[in-house]
Amino acid sequence: MGRAKKAVLAYSGGVDTSVCIPYLKNEWGVEEVITFAADLGQGDELEPIRQKALDSGASQSIVGDLIEPFITEFAFPAIRANALYEGRYPLSTALARPLIARRLVEIAREVGADAVAHGCTGKGNDQVRFDVAIGALAPDLKVLTPAREWGMSREETIAYGERCGIPSPVSKKSPYSIDLNLLGRSIEAGPLEDPNVEPPEEIYALTVSVEAAPDQSQVVEIGFEQGNPVSIDGVRLDPVSLIRKANELAGRHGFGRLDMIENRVVGIKSREIYETPGLLLLIKAHQELESLTLAADVLRSKRQLEQQWADLVYQGLWYGPLKDALDGFIERTQTAVNGSVKVKLHKGNATVVGRSSSTDSLYVPTMATYDAGDQFDHRAAEGFIYVWGLPTRLWANRRL
Repeated sequence: MGRAKKAVLAYSGGVDTSVCIPYLKNEWGVEEVITFAADLGQGDELEPIRQKALDSGASQSIVGDLIEPFITEFAFPAIRANALYEGRYPLSTALARPLIARRLVEIAREVGADAVAHGCTGKGNDQVRFDVAIGALAPDLKVLTPAREWGMSREETIAYGERCGIPSPVSKKSPYSIDLNLLGRSIEAGPLEDPNVEPPEEIYALTVSVEAAPDQSQVVEIGFEQGNPVSIDGVRLDPVSLIRKANELAGRHGFGRLDMIENRVVGIKSREIYETPGLLLLIKAHQELESLTLAADVLRSKRQLEQQWADLVYQGLWYGPLKDALDGFIERTQTAVNGSVKVKLHKGNATVVGRSSSTDSLYVPTMATYDAGDQFDHRAAEGFIYVWGLPTRLWANRRL
């Protein structure tokens, strides 16, 4: 591939991505490193991060607000897809990576860079997501991965940074590895690497414990239009505000914690803790509305494809052809997903207690009722059952 002259580096402000800057220049001969830090609603003060990149040797340090596209272009499609990796994880971290990759490529084009870089290690999922997404969007760009190749321990990495003028962390390092954005938090490492150890309460920030949750339950009503959440308790909200509100409501009642053994893309199992209160609440409500508005065969087919959609996103194939095809199917189904769902939040639980759609409900009261208004033709059932059960009876007769 040859030596890169100018690289755009995905930058977080941590030790690894800070050391990547001098390492790329000193060890790999990159002449110029431009950093990009994404604001995904994580709440960090990004100006110090921007300045740290410059102090670490970056020629230019860019900070970008990606919150709105993160929600509308990535989170909302995941809600419409009811995307839960392995039936549990709503992809809060995975959804951010193709967006960051897209912006890295855009910046590389703008500044004339011939490479992009990231600080992912060799056994995580994010390296796959970045590498594959960048390859799909810009196969001509080199992808530089120094942290995957330098072979340094954390202590050695810090020492290398100090030799290059990067101060070592002054605060005691948390034993946990935490990733945060507006959709939630992922927590791993430290004591959590023992799958038999209960997560300590200190690791949680978006949700309260069941013990600390209010004794009084709360019913919230979530409105949808064409599969997208648009309102909470009758108040229309913009997408970002809606996610924030959903996080606050669900988190207050202790809903949205996950503790799971997860199968990583690279083939190993890892113990992951997630806090995704709002996203899980919205997916739960969306699933329920679909049960009211989608025909049975469409609903069953969609449930099968949802798992495939979630797998593709988790595995870094957001920009691949199969996901693109599945997007078309999902988009078509969502034209009928209009209405609202009532969910009762109480002590770590979210229980659906009502659902309605004035325009697209397939629930017909006069067909479902058992009272005097029943319009179902009971006599038609005999002929239906005769035809439906005919193959079974023919098979049974052959075995007599």
